[in-house]
Amino acid sequence: MSTLQFMGRGELVPRLIAQVGNEAFAKNLLKKRGHMNPDGTLTAEGEKRNQMTAEERAFDRAGESVHTHDYNPETNRLQKI
Repeated sequence: MSTLQFMGRGELVPRLIAQVGNEAFAKNLLKKRGHMNPDGTLTAEGEKRNQMTAEERAFDRAGESVHTHDYNPETNRLQKI
């Protein structure tokens, strides 16, 4: 399954499921990261990340700026300009 169809806001869970290929594994990762509660609802931090696009999450993870890096949607990574 391509992750390019899950690039927008509100698609944290479906995108991660597509990336890892397994719903249970994806939800366990989110729980381990503190983004999901044991009952399957998103925590406040999870909701915050869910409201970001895939690009915004990549910049947030890296702690970088759009002024110094480009986002590659194919790899979901940043590259220094």
